[in-house]
Amino acid sequence: MAYTINKYNTDQLTIVQDGTLDQTTDIKLVGKNYAGYGEIQNENFVFLLENFAGANQPPRAVQGQIWFDNANSKLKFNDGTKWRTTGGAEISATAPAGLATGDFWWDTTNEQLYSYNGADFVLIGPQDAGSGITQMQSKSVRDTSLVSRSVIAATVNDEVVFIISPIQFTIDSGDAENTISGFDVIQSGVTLKNTLSASGGVTSGTQRFYGTATNSEKLNGLSASNYVTATPGSPSVFTEITNFQTDAGIAIGAGLDLKIFIENDNQGVISNAQGDEIRFRAKQAGGLLKNIVTMKPGILKPGMNAANTAVETVSLGDADNLFSAVHATNIYGTSEKASALLVGGTARVGAVNTIGTGSSNTVAVRDGAGNLNAVLFQGTATSARYADLAEKYTTAEELPAGTAVAVGGEAEVQPASASNHCIGVVSTDPAYMMNSDIDGQYIGLKGRLPVRVSGVVKKGQAVYALENGVCTTLATTALVGVALESSDDANEKLIECVLKV
Repeated sequence: MAYTINKYNTDQLTIVQDGTLDQTTDIKLVGKNYAGYGEIQNENFVFLLENFAGANQPPRAVQGQIWFDNANSKLKFNDGTKWRTTGGAEISATAPAGLATGDFWWDTTNEQLYSYNGADFVLIGPQDAGSGITQMQSKSVRDTSLVSRSVIAATVNDEVVFIISPIQFTIDSGDAENTISGFDVIQSGVTLKNTLSASGGVTSGTQRFYGTATNSEKLNGLSASNYVTATPGSPSVFTEITNFQTDAGIAIGAGLDLKIFIENDNQGVISNAQGDEIRFRAKQAGGLLKNIVTMKPGILKPGMNAANTAVETVSLGDADNLFSAVHATNIYGTSEKASALLVGGTARVGAVNTIGTGSSNTVAVRDGAGNLNAVLFQGTATSARYADLAEKYTTAEELPAGTAVAVGGEAEVQPASASNHCIGVVSTDPAYMMNSDIDGQYIGLKGRLPVRVSGVVKKGQAVYALENGVCTTLATTALVGVALESSDDANEKLIECVLKV
């Protein structure tokens, strides 16, 4: 009985008669009772296992059959019409036919890769055939902070001509693989080769932009004929360089800060419209700019009208930039210092030591310690800053202000007790200080000063030393003074007293 052989899609492929061997396909189909079928069946399995590996395509292929082209090391399948590569690109010297959309073709003649879009082959690259690369390349370049930056490099025969970048950065040149010949700082926008940072944006090589740019025919939208052009050796229009025909003058600065104009028909004016200073500068021989003159409005004095603009403060130089000499008949205002003081028509210099030879006709000046020396002070003092007369006496330890003291102890005086004869009180602000150069504490001897008092005290009561320099209103032999104020505080406090020691 014959075998009817069907495809997977149920289409009939062939009929194999009994005792026959069918070779409709590349696999031999064995009929019933065919002698020696074992070898044939085994070979069929081997053909399937090796996918008909060979340099020549199987001659009786069926749609979907797999063939390994060992001449090109490619696995191919039959689409019912032709053999096609299962992966990678079709390799041939001419454009292959029958490819599907998205398939690749490697052109062995020009060494270029194409993609099929369903109608035509689209070149993927390289843009130019041969050994060098000529194309716009997407590159990742590391900067000096070790961050990778994405750029587009215009490359012609392996030479980068210009680089496009959205940001400015400096190429990390520490790695030779990361460097690009002719580039160090990549600017935001387009950077030509050999436009290095040291050149300040000027290309040192032959690379240039050629052609007409719409805004180079015009400058900021204005025709070039509207601008002043200079001809070496002679002026070139702009009313023979500068000649303003109206009194309005010019304004300089983003906020029109400085104005130069004519006022009242014939008065030249330089005025600031922003801020409150006008400065005149000059450059030193070393190239440093210095503020030579600074003009600034003055502060209105009491009683002055705000509309009064006549009063102005003008600074000539500063602490680091001094004028060598200023000559004038009269100088009015406040001077920080002068070499002499005019007294009765005579210039008199200042002197610290105004006692002794050469001190006459000088102005007395305090020394570094704040002391003022003179042969004789004459006049009447209407007031004194401090309250008592005091003299220095040594104490065994620093005693608090207001402590009543008596002669005795390891030092000259000690805190007074009820049985002592009190000589004074530790002073806080003595008016007259005797023996100021010796060691010790100032002890108030006469006048009024605070006294340490314990217990309630009434104004006018006598206070007496009681114990350890603290006083009381209880009568003892150690009278200290009379209270000038009252206090209901039973604790120790300072009470202003007039001394009666």
